[in-house]
Amino acid sequence: MKTTIKSILIATILVMGISGISVAQDKKKIEEIKIKTSAICGMCKERIESNIKFEKGVTFIELDNETKVATIKYRSKKTNPDKLRLAISKLGYDADDVMADKKAYDKLPACCKKGVDPH
Repeated sequence: MKTTIKSILIATILVMGISGISVAQDKKKIEEIKIKTSAICGMCKERIESNIKFEKGVTFIELDNETKVATIKYRSKKTNPDKLRLAISKLGYDADDVMADKKAYDKLPACCKKGVDPH
């Protein structure tokens, strides 16, 4: 009898523990998105990376200056691709099909504006 009760208790604890782990993993689900930007130079890279890394849910960002693509890893429970594109546009850069915020774009240094050769 005692062995049966112990077995049931152990099984219950294991089931509860495993279900708790799967719930915790769902909350931390990390997704990745690649966003084409209008970044031009190293200053653009620094500005985008240093600002977007503080967006809620972002766990990683890296902008490739050659391809102008930002790779962003984020917690899907905290943010989404539309919010990330909007955050980049508010810095003055295009983000996929979201155009740069005009006021932010106007404040960018001349070397960070479209049509300017950074070299």
